[in-house]
Amino acid sequence: MTADVDDLLKQLTLEEKVSMLTGQDFWSLPAIDRIGLRSLVMSDGPIGVRGTGWAPDDPSIALPSPTALAAAWDRELAETAGRLLGQEARRKGAHVLLGPTVNLQRTPLGGRHFECYSEDPLLSGEIAVGFVRGVQDHGVGTTVKHLVGNDFETDRMEVDVRIGDRALRELYLAPFERVVEAGGWGLMSAYNSVNGTSMASNGTFQQETLKDEWGYDGVVVSDWRAARSTVGAALGGLDIAMPKLENPWGPALVQAVREGTVPESAIDEKVRRVLLFAQRVGALDGGPAVNPPAGLDGDAVAHEVATRSFVLVRNEGYTLPLEPAALTKVAVIGALALDARVLGGGSAQVSPPHTISPLEGLGRALSGVDVEYAIGADPRPFLPAARGPQWSGSRIEINSSSFALDSTAVRWIGSLPGDIDPSTVESLRISSVFTPDESGEHTFAVSGFGNFRFTVGDEGIYEGSLHRPGATRGELLLNPREHRAGVRLSAGVTVPVVLEQTLQRGMAHTVATTLGHRGPAPDADGMIEEAVRLAAGSDVAVVVVGTTEQVESEGFDRTSLALPGRQDELVTRVAAANSRTVVVVNAGSPVLMPWADDVAAILLTWFPGQEAGAALADVLLGVTEPGGRLPTTWPRREEDCPVLAISPKDGVVSYDEGIFIGYRGWLRSGNTPLYAFGHGLGYTSWDYDDIAVDGTEAVVTLTNSGARAGREVVQVYLAPTEPDADRPERWLAGFANVFARPGETVTVRVPLPPRSFQIWAGNGWQTVTGDYRVIAAHALDADRLEARLTV
Repeated sequence: MTADVDDLLKQLTLEEKVSMLTGQDFWSLPAIDRIGLRSLVMSDGPIGVRGTGWAPDDPSIALPSPTALAAAWDRELAETAGRLLGQEARRKGAHVLLGPTVNLQRTPLGGRHFECYSEDPLLSGEIAVGFVRGVQDHGVGTTVKHLVGNDFETDRMEVDVRIGDRALRELYLAPFERVVEAGGWGLMSAYNSVNGTSMASNGTFQQETLKDEWGYDGVVVSDWRAARSTVGAALGGLDIAMPKLENPWGPALVQAVREGTVPESAIDEKVRRVLLFAQRVGALDGGPAVNPPAGLDGDAVAHEVATRSFVLVRNEGYTLPLEPAALTKVAVIGALALDARVLGGGSAQVSPPHTISPLEGLGRALSGVDVEYAIGADPRPFLPAARGPQWSGSRIEINSSSFALDSTAVRWIGSLPGDIDPSTVESLRISSVFTPDESGEHTFAVSGFGNFRFTVGDEGIYEGSLHRPGATRGELLLNPREHRAGVRLSAGVTVPVVLEQTLQRGMAHTVATTLGHRGPAPDADGMIEEAVRLAAGSDVAVVVVGTTEQVESEGFDRTSLALPGRQDELVTRVAAANSRTVVVVNAGSPVLMPWADDVAAILLTWFPGQEAGAALADVLLGVTEPGGRLPTTWPRREEDCPVLAISPKDGVVSYDEGIFIGYRGWLRSGNTPLYAFGHGLGYTSWDYDDIAVDGTEAVVTLTNSGARAGREVVQVYLAPTEPDADRPERWLAGFANVFARPGETVTVRVPLPPRSFQIWAGNGWQTVTGDYRVIAAHALDADRLEARLTV
């Protein structure tokens, strides 16, 4: 620590020191002006920087989901994404970005896996390092999360995760260790317990491993409301307890120090870390100047990350790319083609400046082609927010303030727009003017929590609460409800639509309310028939399917990998009607695709961010190659997954599979997935010419043998030449992302660090000597070249 930090520490009272460790509100720590310390402001930010509250006049760039970023297998692209969000954080006045998430995708049922990078610790760690470096280039801190074992959402506040030492070191702790090694400034501890101790109080990991063994000099921030013990958290290596709500520190921690149950030296160590962190992010006078890099174009970065992340897993007969000159009519089908799901729910939620749907993107790109739309099947259990040219003057009124809306959905956590004091807010009013372009029965809906009064024109369609009296905060947030009502309207006749909401006192800091609408439409059978007819008369059918916020989000795990609703039936019927059916899968993590062998092409787009439709059009039409490779294994059947169910027994989940998760588990089981880890097709072909290895690196030479420029992800796996039941059949040791023009030959050097040949044995790392196969591959199941190495 610097002398300046120690000098500042001496000037502080015990109360001031504890205040620096305790959230003063939902998103920040207090300032102490007399030592030049400004308030440290934090913001959710895995795909965009929300800021401290909902600000409709200050939208946030929305990048593709973290799994999408990992699908690009490119450290430099991850760093670019980080630099953009560092830039956004500075613009929003935030010093700390709450992310990235490096928990592993242990089971595909994990509800928050879209916010995690991959099922492999090396890939997750390398992408995280790139992202963290990019953010920190702007003098903005990150909190790599969630340390550790928060690999699912079920009972996450209370569950005890039992993980063996070897699996912890080789898998679950490895991405965190990699970020610490690379100089990360912040980490977030998890809600759950590990091996019997709550992570916010777990000195084994937060103090002994992280700080003492790894030499970490940054801060450890609790997940929100994860710190539940005054003394336990103080002695367990936690540095900052967030937020103010239900915080066990503050006066209680001061009292614990005065009573001698917590030594003041422990508080001083935490304060030193916070002061160093404040120096690094420019929140402390006298610290080094922050010199951010040149500004980035947010739209351009969002577009590049999207196209580079899309994974083409099937392309029979070279259906893609499409040739616009050969097209006269294109069918675009699916509810998500019109209402794209561009980001996941929960902490990843932001309000982007715009969202380009697949229908809009293809319509723009195919200006001379007849692009027609049919909904086909609608998996959304709730109606989408009202938006578009039929709706005008949409606004929200809070107290005496009024704000324009681009859609009739409002969501915020923490600060209110216009710095309105939440304690003064007991109601809000959402209003709009609707001019239908179709006569018939229009369906309106309200969802959210609180008491509502909903009117369309002069007709009252709902009054009351959607939840039972006395519903808990968890029920309100994690079990949203909706009420629908039909209203007959005439085309061209304008009607006012008003939704008034009364809130529980003290609840205005968290609001999630939607005024939904759907125009006249056929029934479910009729929608599929309409889509089939459209597909049969088109040159190509693009069907967009995916998950919904009620299926895949923070706060709960998935119960099935099947696509919700009748989307599988829709794809099957459309593919039977048109042999050139391209399926676009808009989901954050694996889904079952029982029709995979019956369609012409399948493109996985994850949650693709604000540029979704524009990026999709570029990839489908060959303007850009789909650059992604799978960061996780996609199963053909749920029962084949090596780890699937998440069912705590007596409050415990045991990771009995040890190190055999993801592709490691698939290889051990002998089951064949639908698409293997690392799989992905491009628009060119590659010849792997040569591989040379020594104890430190693999040197691979390859040639673009196709007719188009393109990218290849060179994946290097290690495998013992003699089978070893205690080790995976093979594991990822390194990778390189390369670009070449037609006929061009490139050489890449992929490091093989010592850890690649080590296992955790007893209390330390042990090199396993012997003979290894070093495999240069296009994917886990697509070897290209091999060499031998003796260690």
